[in-house]
Amino acid sequence: MRAPAALQAALSELLGDAQLSAATLPGTALKLWLIDAENMHRAFSPEETRRILEEPPYWCFCWASGLVLARWLAEHPEWVRDKRVLDFGAGSGVAAIAAAKAGALEVVACDLDPLAIAACQANAALNGVELHYSADFFQEADRFDLILVADVLYDRANLPLLDQFLSRGRQALVADSRVRDFQHPLYRRLGLLEACTWPDLAEPAEFRQVSLYYAERT
Repeated sequence: MRAPAALQAALSELLGDAQLSAATLPGTALKLWLIDAENMHRAFSPEETRRILEEPPYWCFCWASGLVLARWLAEHPEWVRDKRVLDFGAGSGVAAIAAAKAGALEVVACDLDPLAIAACQANAALNGVELHYSADFFQEADRFDLILVADVLYDRANLPLLDQFLSRGRQALVADSRVRDFQHPLYRRLGLLEACTWPDLAEPAEFRQVSLYYAERT
């Protein structure tokens, strides 16, 4: 199976020898176009490092929090069944695809990055689901039953978004492995789950512990 040309070209521009491959996510039946780790066991050049830091290709990884959300929705489809769902900062689209697979009425994958939207489209096709797409969360109407969020709180400047999620949806489900002192009066922790980024980046053990939070608009 050949990788989507536009995504492969974008990755090759960043890392000349990097390849995309269709990988099945551990503990799921989902497949995503992800960076193939087999040919990347080498040191990056200074120029590659600079490009990665400036424009990280986050859409070609399945981050631990996204994987946790995908598994959670597969095990608890009642969270999304027959509901309108928006996946905020969708990245690869893993949570959006999991929601569609679990029976959501409508799923919108929302991301500012055009490459992430392209990745969501390619990954939706790979899994045989239909998604809708948005580049601007704040242009969306307040019509969603559930907002899904994974790996967005890595920057503490994003914490005010916790209030904004409930401006577009009645409920929010947030997965995060970075903020250890997450305190918000509307959010409660449902549990602590374990996953790793795929392909495995050998991240510290602390980043494999993913907290799942839930909030409901009053």
